[in-house]
Amino acid sequence: YGKFASADNRCLIVDGVLNSFAIGCGLTTYSIPNSVTTIGVRAFEHCSALTSVTIPDSVTTIGGAAFGSCGALTSVTIPDSVTTIGSSAFQDCSALTNVTIPNSVTTIGERAFYSCSALREVYCKPTTPPSLGNSDVFYYNASGRRIYVPTASVDAYKTNWSRYDSAIYPYTFTE
Repeated sequence: YGKFASADNRCLIVDGVLNSFAIGCGLTTYSIPNSVTTIGVRAFEHCSALTSVTIPDSVTTIGGAAFGSCGALTSVTIPDSVTTIGSSAFQDCSALTNVTIPNSVTTIGERAFYSCSALREVYCKPTTPPSLGNSDVFYYNASGRRIYVPTASVDAYKTNWSRYDSAIYPYTFTE
């Protein structure tokens, strides 16, 4: 409660940064308020009940470990306003099976999807491969995980993301 509480009293938001989420609330789904521009470091970390989160178009940055160890998270929609996915942003999200990285993303931090053991499909829409924090971004994913990229950009991805060259496949995005 107070001047920095979100309207639903679930978040602490200061100057557009969602700094913390009420972990004990036991919510399984959550829509982040439209006033948020940055999901802060560790804002949702260890929210073990959270299965689905909706991120509004106002968000440009997903902070480090923002959704780290959200073991029940199966669905996250990253809007086309996000430019940065921070280090360990989704690390240890062991129920996440697929993710779409929108056109707007230019940077994916180290270990962003590390140890997402059920992650089978990554749809990466940018025609220019986003910079990766290190080679562990997609480490310890599901066996046979595939990274789908724009057909015309396959060679660029295989060069820039050489650690994952055997997992990169062409895809025709319709948007």
